[in-house]
Amino acid sequence: MASTTATATPVRQPFERRVEEVKVSKREINGVVMEYLVHEGFPSSAKQFAIEAGMEPKEDIESIRVRVEIRTAIYQGDIQNAITKINEVGYQILDQNPSLHFALLRLQLVELIRPCMASPNGDIAPALTFAQTVLAPRAPSNPEFLEDLEQTMALLIFPPEDLARPLAGLLDPELRKSVAERVNTALLKNEGARREARLRKLFALRAWVEKRLREAKKDLPDKLSLGLDLEEEEEQDGTTNGAHDVEMQDNGHLEGEDTL
Repeated sequence: MASTTATATPVRQPFERRVEEVKVSKREINGVVMEYLVHEGFPSSAKQFAIEAGMEPKEDIESIRVRVEIRTAIYQGDIQNAITKINEVGYQILDQNPSLHFALLRLQLVELIRPCMASPNGDIAPALTFAQTVLAPRAPSNPEFLEDLEQTMALLIFPPEDLARPLAGLLDPELRKSVAERVNTALLKNEGARREARLRKLFALRAWVEKRLREAKKDLPDKLSLGLDLEEEEEQDGTTNGAHDVEMQDNGHLEGEDTL
């Protein structure tokens, strides 16, 4: 007698059924995606997405490229070039945000000190001159400025291998990224745009809600899908080379693709 194997019907949890009942229009989804591409500096992708979705980006593509150029300059340690481009967009951006301006100048000082630390005979004169003529006059206006300047100058005292964590953090590329994000936010504010893309807020809110629900022992699936087809494809073939790789390929390439 031939045996038969019963196929179990997946049990749909109440949470999943409620999610399916929520209807969001494609137009709303496209708007959130487009805003993210514009906000985060993906001009080529925004242009292509606009064509495929049959919509017009609210922001001029060229203005996105300006933000990308500025962010690229910061990522590459070319801070003076970044400051020049920011001022070309509008002098008021840095004039009205002294904290951001000082952060950029401090990062410029770090970039002047960096080559000195790479060589025992490095010339520290340019760094000292910049600190004395540009940063020192600004430091007394804010105790945090003075503390940041003193901390940065300490890089000239200690050898690279003996730096404490706060000092080592000044040489970490993450500092460039942090300053670049602040600049991008300031540029968006100057354009009258949102300071943060709604997609980022939605993902953060989703993570927070899931955390709270699990802490409250609510009946949830073991894994909550983001609703992206890419997730299912990656699970089936065991790969993770989807959108993440695309974004990493974009990083650092201004020509031909979008972002840093």
